Amino acid sequence: MNIKEHIFKAEAIERSLERLTPADYEIVIEACMLAGTHWFNIILHAGKVFSTEEDVMHAEFMTLADRRKAAVICATSLNSMDVIEAMRTTHVRGDLPYGEAAASLALEHLEGVRKKAYSLLG
Repeated sequence: MNIKEHIFKAEAIERSLERLTPADYEIVIEACMLAGTHWFNIILHAGKVFSTEEDVMHAEFMTLADRRKAAVICATSLNSMDVIEAMRTTHVRGDLPYGEAAASLALEHLEGVRKKAYSLLG
């Protein structure tokens, strides 16, 4: 997927997120994962870690070599995606307490990934 397509999809998901509150934490976390993955792919494409013919579906499943390459250009964004993905396990599929706090944290991490993507795009 090219960068323009990733932007279109990420922004559409984020417009949907605007209608939710942290009380909708399962959907918020899932949407943060979806939008974040598009922003993260933009970072990887802009940073020449992956071509636009290659997309990452889950940061946690990247090879060690690819994670190391990504960490050079976007360690904070890689960490943010790891945090969001971990919350899917604990709060979307799982039943840990404090779902609203987790949703708020996911939104903070999404914001950081989005900002990094825009900074690389100029």
